[in-house]
Amino acid sequence: MSTSDFAASDYAATIKKTHSRLKTNALNFWEVTAQSIALISPSMTACLIIPLMFATAGAMGWFCFFFGTVMLLFVAISLNQFAKRYTAAGSMYEYTVKGLGPKIGGMSGWCLIWAYLFIGIAGVTGFTHFASLLLTQAGAGGYLSHPSITLFLICVATAWFLAYKDITLSTILMLAMEGISVTVIGLLCLFALGKTGLSDPAQIHPFAGMGFKDIMKPLGLGVVVAVFSGVGFEAATAFGEEAKKPLITIPRAVIASLLFTGAFFIFTTYVETHALANNNPTLDNLTAPLVTLSENLHVKWMGVVTSLGAMISFFALALSCMNSGARILFTMGRYGIFPISIGSSHKHNLTPHVAITLFASAQFLIPTIFMLLSYAGAWGVLQIGAPIDEFNDAGLFGAMGFCCAYVLISLAAPFYLKKIGKLKPLHIGIAAAALILLLVPIIGPFWPVPAPYPTNYFPYIVGAYLVAGAILVFTRSRTMAEMDGIRKVLEESAIGPVPSETIVMPPEGEPALA
Repeated sequence: MSTSDFAASDYAATIKKTHSRLKTNALNFWEVTAQSIALISPSMTACLIIPLMFATAGAMGWFCFFFGTVMLLFVAISLNQFAKRYTAAGSMYEYTVKGLGPKIGGMSGWCLIWAYLFIGIAGVTGFTHFASLLLTQAGAGGYLSHPSITLFLICVATAWFLAYKDITLSTILMLAMEGISVTVIGLLCLFALGKTGLSDPAQIHPFAGMGFKDIMKPLGLGVVVAVFSGVGFEAATAFGEEAKKPLITIPRAVIASLLFTGAFFIFTTYVETHALANNNPTLDNLTAPLVTLSENLHVKWMGVVTSLGAMISFFALALSCMNSGARILFTMGRYGIFPISIGSSHKHNLTPHVAITLFASAQFLIPTIFMLLSYAGAWGVLQIGAPIDEFNDAGLFGAMGFCCAYVLISLAAPFYLKKIGKLKPLHIGIAAAALILLLVPIIGPFWPVPAPYPTNYFPYIVGAYLVAGAILVFTRSRTMAEMDGIRKVLEESAIGPVPSETIVMPPEGEPALA
């Protein structure tokens, strides 16, 4: 017996004692798509990110969203080279392993944990911002002691319960929540267009009179903001074991969620920038632009409805990140990068309950610690303290993590296709296009002018996290042979028969993934 075989069989003895099975055939196309759309959270962009985009890119905000959508579309096409061939829980991590090996693949998982965590924190703080606004409007703002921390706890605890209890229940709720919110926002924007018209010369010609460097500064940072908005389309791949007909459902959900939300971002950004062009205060200084827009249009009730929809949407975002991020933790726990207990699932609910609990704890503790420090007056240096500040910073952190993961998956696709004898020049071109376009949000925070303080330090913080991850992953990653052995053990030790739809035997001879 080889060393690898011994290691895999030794690990098998442990994993057979650990329940490590998720609920199969639980999610249809709409439910899987709901996971991605909820994580992208189009309502979040319309309610809070468009002011940040306007502050960063001005009249070219809609173009930044267009650029970001095209860039992510190339990434999605590379991602789907894997998604249409096999599936697993935490798939994007496993995809990168298949293309670039366990160590680089482990770094992809490490990046995704960071990304889902901080986008999830953006969901928690966004929920808190709009819940506080609604409580104040109702005259009940003074009834809560330490309202921000209390609302953090309510959001995270409720999301934890739903994620812990049942994946089907949580996805149906997310689909309904986001659907209602997007519908109301879309109606408000259409009403605004009816009042203001379509013509906006500043947005139609956003680069007029600007040189290359003058364009690159707002474009680079603007695309980072666009990535903040667009990340999450890949969340569908994390539910490979739980989706129905995953090789068909997941690739479709990836593309559908990206195209729908990209169009929504471009439309709402154009409308809000145009309709609030003469507002005082300006769009970049608004913390609830849709409320202001509804008041300007004399339909104040729509502002209340959009705030309620935004609050629900941010809750759905926190829940979706918890579901997706926990499955990355769960899968990495299965392969021994993290303790095996993290790779266990609930015997009755068939959810990764340990990973969900760890993720929920971090989602609550990180913004709470920042808030407590702000109460103590310790945030004078970083100028952080309100939920809206934490929202902006968490979103930018999360976007940087996703950029790293997207670079790795774009690199992994042609390597994987070459291994299985399916590589074509078109695949290389798509991967190259994705990597070239990703340079814009990666370089944007550094060149040509450093981002404003403290944002200019964010890339270095993310860099330190990546170094720590490299040390962990490179010392604990298993070999490819060991990972294949563990996959086999997972199939053999599963409770009950594995449905045929989730046993994938690619014609190229790749090992099946359950």
